[in-house]
Amino acid sequence: MTWGRRSIPDELREEASRFECGRYLAALDPLHRTEIYNALGYERLSRKNRDVNRFYAECRSDWPQTFYLMFLRTLGDERNKDAFTTLARTVPYAAILREKLVPHNVETMLIGASGLLDMYPHDEYILKMKSNFQYLKNKYGIAPMNASQWSLGKIHPNNHPILRLSQAAMFLASVRNVMDRILECRTAKDVNALFGVETSKYWYSRYTPANDSDKIAKRIGQMKTDLLGINLVVQMQFAYGSYINNETLRSRAMSLLENISAEDNSIVRSWNRHGKLAKTAFDSQALIQLRNEYCRQNSCDDCPVGRRMAARVPAEQL
Repeated sequence: MTWGRRSIPDELREEASRFECGRYLAALDPLHRTEIYNALGYERLSRKNRDVNRFYAECRSDWPQTFYLMFLRTLGDERNKDAFTTLARTVPYAAILREKLVPHNVETMLIGASGLLDMYPHDEYILKMKSNFQYLKNKYGIAPMNASQWSLGKIHPNNHPILRLSQAAMFLASVRNVMDRILECRTAKDVNALFGVETSKYWYSRYTPANDSDKIAKRIGQMKTDLLGINLVVQMQFAYGSYINNETLRSRAMSLLENISAEDNSIVRSWNRHGKLAKTAFDSQALIQLRNEYCRQNSCDDCPVGRRMAARVPAEQL
């Protein structure tokens, strides 16, 4: 790497904006790269642990309610994360538990409270759902959201909120002892088996109401269950393990990240153009931490990669 005559921090900051530190990481031997990833991965888990603790405090020290809020928050795409979180606050988990013996009621509460029912006034299934929601809304004092709170433009059919909410309803109605099930997950296969649920049968031939599609079960797919593993299961294991001071659970969270494939997003792809820098979710989480907390902040002086790169520059170039 040519540093030129400018100071090392200036060079590092310029390189960081283009992910050029990836060349250095790619050239490292696996042992030293793993050492860096371990530090960054633990940092990211610790940062996310603070987010979980904030939700836990909001949920009045109720772990199942915390899980429920995080589950809905993680289920949608990035654009609708806040809307799903608002919905979890609108329909409390206690109401879900009271209605779980009737899955259609759970589905009705979630979709009804989302405000999305009003977008489909001519579908018979939706009309029946709206009628049922009036009863459930009064029973639990639910104040529905407005449909405008959701981002629906250019959204992939599999990620449409109304479809995701049907999947969420089937999961919440069918899984018992959800916290125990979450804490027991050790592999990507375990996570997929837990979350790979189907919608109710109405959705087999449609992604949104009144719009027919090929008849196929709308199951939560592997890519989505991997993301639930990374952003929900791992975080709950690590946070709860920290809460009860159980190092086994914290280690299980880190091992689960190593068992899940690396994420495929713009940040990870930018790192991977220098070589296969992210093979597992633990790798990709470490690289996301590097990008978000150091590169974007121009914090090369504090960065574990930046410090190592600077240390290798010959003294005459300083």
